Amino acid sequence: MNPTLRAWRPLGAALLLAGASVAGASLAAGSPSTPPRAVPRPAAGVQRATLALVGGTLIDGHGGAPIPNSVVLVDGARIVGVGRVGSLAVPAGTTVVSTEGQYVLPGLWDMHVHVMLVGHGNYAHWDSVSPPEWERAIIPAAAKQSLMNGVTSIRDLGGPLEQIIAVRNRIARGELQGATIYTSGPFLQHAPYPGTEQFRWGIDGVADARAKVKKLADAGVHVIKLIDQDQMTKDEIRAIVDEAHARKLPVVAHAHRPEEVRLGLEVGVDDFEHTGMQASPRYPDDVMRLLHERTAQGARGPLWWTPTIDVLTNYTRRRDDDEYLDDPRWYQYLPDAIVRDIRASLRRLDTLQYYRLVPDRGPTLQSKFRQLRESGARLLIGTDAGVPGNFHGYATAEEMITWVRQYGMDPMETIRAATFWPAMSLGLQDKVGTVSVGKTADLIVVRENPLTTIETFRNVQTVIKHGVRVK
Repeated sequence: MNPTLRAWRPLGAALLLAGASVAGASLAAGSPSTPPRAVPRPAAGVQRATLALVGGTLIDGHGGAPIPNSVVLVDGARIVGVGRVGSLAVPAGTTVVSTEGQYVLPGLWDMHVHVMLVGHGNYAHWDSVSPPEWERAIIPAAAKQSLMNGVTSIRDLGGPLEQIIAVRNRIARGELQGATIYTSGPFLQHAPYPGTEQFRWGIDGVADARAKVKKLADAGVHVIKLIDQDQMTKDEIRAIVDEAHARKLPVVAHAHRPEEVRLGLEVGVDDFEHTGMQASPRYPDDVMRLLHERTAQGARGPLWWTPTIDVLTNYTRRRDDDEYLDDPRWYQYLPDAIVRDIRASLRRLDTLQYYRLVPDRGPTLQSKFRQLRESGARLLIGTDAGVPGNFHGYATAEEMITWVRQYGMDPMETIRAATFWPAMSLGLQDKVGTVSVGKTADLIVVRENPLTTIETFRNVQTVIKHGVRVK
């Protein structure tokens, strides 16, 4: 945690949907159904599909030109066909969703969230009252808030192990609606901050470092998370990284201070988090040299970096106009008592300890973001969702908008930083991250072209997760 189409559109012309059939039932309770169509011919190369998205422009996540008049065929949880109207027919019995006039993309990822947090302004208070509600209410709500905003996958970086794993597994079994959770479990650090022992594990020596990684790996985490690694011995950090890599787990580390980055690069950390360096105007020259040396080693694969920069960039705007805090979407799926507590804690953002030093950092962010882009590190969309006033689902679109509008990032690369590259960073590029045959059917539909209007991600119209329409 950084301290400082609800309604389906009607089917298009018969010519566009020749070969399509619509099942009477829709994918979500309460959504309108479409009358069935005759099917004059079977799908070329695809014999069966349960769902077809037909007519919209497809931005598939690979980075190439968008595909107009697209057809995406899904069978169960998998994509089984990708093509264009007139060349890829829709099998009989398939439920057809018209995406005419809209844009189809892979489901988004948020690569830095905390599902044990849902925006409360006082960590000490939240840590004392929230644990009994983590598994029952808070973590499920955070995962569902993400999903309903088009974020079908999230990487949780620091939280209570058993509760997150339990909710993750319930989502995977279909017992709960929510984004797929990839988690690190607890932070690993020299010593937990007082009162945080449930989600921060202290490291005491090399043997303990290896034992803690083994415990996390055996529990089924997807990544190991380091924080304050400059307070550990080098041998302890190296033991964590080596043990994680032996178990095929990437290691993510905080980058708040120069020595955290130096040590992380020396021992082989895979991914750094946050923009860091407080009010320093730039990353130190020696850190940049080390980054350039690491990113020049192509055989080692990309060095990943998740800047989580919107929460800093737009703090003063939100401080001075906090109307967004009244939007009921950010409190959905939470018990009323928790909602009241959160909202009361956010009455004055400028009084929160979390944001006290952020205004001093504002003038430094442009140069640091530019340095990161020029370093060769592969940047990922992540938000620190859950920290004060920074809500799950809401934060992901805002991060993407800030990259494009305030930092000049190419919209296509921004989309890939929220789709293809996150999947690759976890070794899942053959399973998720693009709209491709054989991959999991995590799909979203937006009304406007995100390559010209990135703000369209604020209002994702349709969300399909594992082949099932949830919105």
